[in-house]
Amino acid sequence: MAAVTLSVSTVKPLGDRVFVKVSAPEEKTAGGLFLPDNAQEKPQVGEVVALGPGKRNDDGSRQTLDIQVGDKVLYSKYAGTDIKLGTEEYVLLSEKDILAVVN
Repeated sequence: MAAVTLSVSTVKPLGDRVFVKVSAPEEKTAGGLFLPDNAQEKPQVGEVVALGPGKRNDDGSRQTLDIQVGDKVLYSKYAGTDIKLGTEEYVLLSEKDILAVVN
């Protein structure tokens, strides 16, 4: 999937969406071999930088999200929309695509 390139200063997710800064991919194997760019896998870990207000319930109230800004999260491999802001890579996900909070 091609990444969307934006030239804005802030992104505010809507609903139950989460804006995650993607961690750098592994450049070296456990055995010490360096991987070229085309052999590196897409990372599935990143840091939450912005949250939407939450999903609306049937009665119109908002359901709060289980994560916080600053949490390091593990997300589904093919989830979300890849976004590039300047030189930084981000992914915009739905909260249901987040699998775990990692330390």
